[in-house]
Amino acid sequence: MRESDRDACRELRRKIVLTAQKGGLGHLASCFSCVEILYTLYMKGILNLTQETLESRERNRLILSKGHAGLALFHVMSMAGLLSEEEVETFLQPGSHIGGEPCMRDQRGVEATTGSLGHGLSMSVGMAMAQKMDGLAARTFCILGDGECEEGSVWEAAMSAPAFGLSNLVAILDCNRIQKMTSVEETIRLANWKEKWEAFGWLVREVDGHDVDALYEVLAAENPSDRPLFVIAHTVKGKGVSVMENQPNWHFKLPNRKEKKYFCEELGITPEELE
Repeated sequence: MRESDRDACRELRRKIVLTAQKGGLGHLASCFSCVEILYTLYMKGILNLTQETLESRERNRLILSKGHAGLALFHVMSMAGLLSEEEVETFLQPGSHIGGEPCMRDQRGVEATTGSLGHGLSMSVGMAMAQKMDGLAARTFCILGDGECEEGSVWEAAMSAPAFGLSNLVAILDCNRIQKMTSVEETIRLANWKEKWEAFGWLVREVDGHDVDALYEVLAAENPSDRPLFVIAHTVKGKGVSVMENQPNWHFKLPNRKEKKYFCEELGITPEELE
C-alpha cells in the first residue's frame, strides 16, 4: 500500500473525528473500518464520479447500506470533489443538509437514503437490474456490515441477484466482526460468509479491507462470471486508533478526556482541535 494512500486515509480519519466532535455525535468505529473501502472506490477511479458525471445514466453507483458510517462517506465524497468540505463540516448542525446518515434528498451524489439496516442490497439489486435492462455497462456497488447481514431482507436480495444474472452487482462486506455492543459470532453464530454467499450463487473473493492496492485489484477487475460478486473485506472496527480497535463499546460514542490523548497522538490531532 502506497504511503500517499496511507496518509490520505489517516487524514480522513482525523477529519471524521473532528467533525463528529463538533457535531456532538458519531459512529467513529464503524466509519473507521470502511475508510479504505470508500477511498478505493472514490479516489482510485472505480466509481469514476465527478460533478460532471453525476447526471449520467452510465455512471457506476454506490449504496452505503451500513448508513451509520455516513460521515466517512461524506468526507470521502468531499475529497473526491463531490461535496464541499465546508458543507461536511456542518454535520448535525441546525439547518445543515449533512445528517447522521446518507440522504439522497439532501446530498447530491448520494444514491439512496440508508440507515435502516438490511435495505441497501435490495435497492442495489434493483439498480443493477435496471442497468442490465437498459443495456448499460455500469456497475452497482453496495457496502454491507456483517452485523447487518442478520437482517432477513439481505438474504432475499442475495437470492434474487444470481437468479437475475446480475454480474454487474458488487456487494462488499465490511467484515469487522463486531456489531453494536458485542461480536457478530456471539450474536448469530456460524457466520461463515464465504460458504453462505457461495451457496446463494455469488462469486466470492476475500481481501484485506485496509489495503488499498488489494482492494483495487479485486474491485476494479472485470467479473469473469455471470454471477454477482461478493467481496469479503476483512477489517478492524475502529481501525487507526488503538484504544478503539476491536472494542464493541465504541460503536456509538466520542472519546472522553482520558481517551482523547490516543486520538491526538495517533491521528495527529492537537488537543485544541478536540476541545
